[in-house]
Amino acid sequence: MAKRKPAALDALDRNILAALQQDATLSLDELATRLGASKTPVWNRIRKLRAAGVIAREVAILDPEAVGLHACFFVLVRTAQHEPGWLERFVTAVRAMPEIVSAHRLAGEIDYILQVRVPDARAYDAFYRRLIAQVSIFNVTSLLSMEEIKATTVLALPEG
Repeated sequence: MAKRKPAALDALDRNILAALQQDATLSLDELATRLGASKTPVWNRIRKLRAAGVIAREVAILDPEAVGLHACFFVLVRTAQHEPGWLERFVTAVRAMPEIVSAHRLAGEIDYILQVRVPDARAYDAFYRRLIAQVSIFNVTSLLSMEEIKATTVLALPEG
C-alpha cells in the first residue's frame, strides 16, 4: 500500500478526531459543545475530514468475549515463495477469512503476522486447515494470547 501524504490538521481537526475516536455516536450538538465551537464549522470540518479520507469509516466495535470469540491467536507465517502468484493467492485467502481481524507483511525473519479471533482451539484448527488448503506455507507458528493487556482503535494524533 502506497504511503499517502498526511492531511494538514489544525487544533480543531485534532480535537474533533480525538472526540470522535472515543465516541462516534456523539450528536453534532454534543460534539460542538464539548469542543466549545459552533455546529456549522464542526460539521464542515467533519465533512472535509471524511472527503480527505482522514475519517475512513465509522463502525460499532464489538467485545469479542461477548460474542463468543474467546481465543485470540497470533499467527506468524514464513514462506519460501515470494513470486506474485503466491502473494496474490495468500492475500485473497487472508481477505476472505473473517476470522482474521488484522494481517501485516513484515520486515525480518517472519514474513506475515495474522491476528485471528475464534471461539476456541478447535475452531482455530479448522481455520488453519482452511488456510493451508488454499496457500502453501513454509512455516507457521501459532501463539495463543493469554491476556489482552491493551486494545484500542484510537490513534495518537501528532501535533501540527
